Amino acid sequence: TTLLRQIAGFDFPDSGRITIGGESVERVPVEKRRIGMVFQNYALFPNMSVADNVAFGLSVRGEAKAVIATEVQRALDLVQLGKLGGRRPHQLSGGQRQRVALARAIVTKPRVLLLDEPLGALDKALRVDMQIELQRIQREIGITTIFVTHDQEEALTMSDRIGILRDGRLVQEGPPEEIYNRPKSEFAATFLGDANIFRGDSTGDGIRLADGTAIAVGVGAKLAAGARASCAVRPERIRIARDAGAPDGNANMLKGQVSKRIFAGSNSTYFVERAGQTLKVIVQNTGMERLAEGQDVVLRWSPESTVLIAAN
Repeated sequence: TTLLRQIAGFDFPDSGRITIGGESVERVPVEKRRIGMVFQNYALFPNMSVADNVAFGLSVRGEAKAVIATEVQRALDLVQLGKLGGRRPHQLSGGQRQRVALARAIVTKPRVLLLDEPLGALDKALRVDMQIELQRIQREIGITTIFVTHDQEEALTMSDRIGILRDGRLVQEGPPEEIYNRPKSEFAATFLGDANIFRGDSTGDGIRLADGTAIAVGVGAKLAAGARASCAVRPERIRIARDAGAPDGNANMLKGQVSKRIFAGSNSTYFVERAGQTLKVIVQNTGMERLAEGQDVVLRWSPESTVLIAAN
């Protein structure tokens, strides 16, 4: 939110630069930055119609009435509210009010669209619908959009690129699949989705745990043998079974004991105790035999599913 306020011009950075289209804007007034912004609370004027709410920015800019009418109708059509311009905000659903706020933000043709947790007040089903709708609109208008969210699934679903912030610093930035599959820190691995973290010493092509167990890795940091390191593996990448079964190439293998199972409809989460550590395994409920609490199990996963990370 602080970054969005700085981009918009409401707050000013102590150092560094903010550029939009190659132009430094730190000293450019808010009204001249051509920024569109949508907040979680929508900030609609209750005493004004939908059309007048959308027209507000154009009216302040002094556009001709004919231009305003045309652009407002175009924006409302884009968000699929073309026939509701005469209504007041209180006559709309939460999702419709969200669309009005979006139409108001884009009607002025901003260079950058800033969205500050705009879906946070919606229920889950409506939030998913609005995620799809926002993607459609963003692709159609082609405006660079910065979207702030604390919902990791929302970030993965909607973004072309993700930036993970911690204590005001950018921890990692890149395409969603890259950040999810190749996190560069324990924080990134555990913040964006679940991850099992193992800590030990680098062996060059993996790590060795304190009890001597070796874990092979396929991707991640390149570390000298002996350096402190950790590795991450996603719960859904681990296979769980009652026994070791037939040898499985170079797959990593650990033994443990089921401490808890959580049923979640299409999948189940198993919590497995191993050497004082609780590991999480997510499996699809597709006919697999249910494993009971207290059951001894074997966990397997491929080195390619394991990411080596330099010690924090």
